[in-house]
Amino acid sequence: MSEISALFGAGAEAYANYRPQYPDALFDWLAQHSPQRLRALDIACGNGQASHPLRRHFAQVLACDASLEQLHAGRDWQGIQRFAADASALPLATASLDLIVVAQALHWFASPAFFAEVRRLLKPDGLFCAWCYGLTRIDSRLDTLIENFYGNTLAGYWLDGRASVEAGYRDIALPLPGIAVPDLALEAVWNLDQLTGYLRTWSAVQRWERQHGRDPVAELTPALRRAWGDSKQPRPVRWPLHFLAGIAR
Repeated sequence: MSEISALFGAGAEAYANYRPQYPDALFDWLAQHSPQRLRALDIACGNGQASHPLRRHFAQVLACDASLEQLHAGRDWQGIQRFAADASALPLATASLDLIVVAQALHWFASPAFFAEVRRLLKPDGLFCAWCYGLTRIDSRLDTLIENFYGNTLAGYWLDGRASVEAGYRDIALPLPGIAVPDLALEAVWNLDQLTGYLRTWSAVQRWERQHGRDPVAELTPALRRAWGDSKQPRPVRWPLHFLAGIAR
């Protein structure tokens, strides 16, 4: 098992509980731009945050991940066909998919072999869409604390693919004719406990904790609490989304 799979497998339950949900408008757009609404695949599906909304639009939804722990975490998977597989070697028929999505994961495996598999699997005019999101946006005080935690405390603990998230996927060359995606964002209303739970899902937090033997989020929490105010009072939290999308020809 790769370090990436091990990290996300170990944090599968927290990932299911504390990751924000994608906007409905995104899945409406994906359905509108797919050639048909027969078969969609969510690659590196995690706990199914993108798989489940696709059920509203597609007759069959497939979901794969390299981590069995992720595939068994979280919610009811009824109506979704799950399987464990490497993203670059998928056990599916050629030209069998109307849509392939990759949510907050493409940066871990954006290789020529992966994109060759995407081209093989998509039907003519099939849609590929990957997206990522970076740091939260709450207010200037909290944003500054989180940015310092991300860039200084956790410096050197992020895996290599994280640089592509920081670039908004602009550094990844997509070998398909591109298509523009509307400006969209994740939005939630959270209390402080939900925010710190989310921060603990970061892979760099887990790596830092393993090396130092203590929880870096716990050390950050007093400063976050002072900036937050009433820790039980919910506040709006926002993550701008960045997209890489193309049509198979």
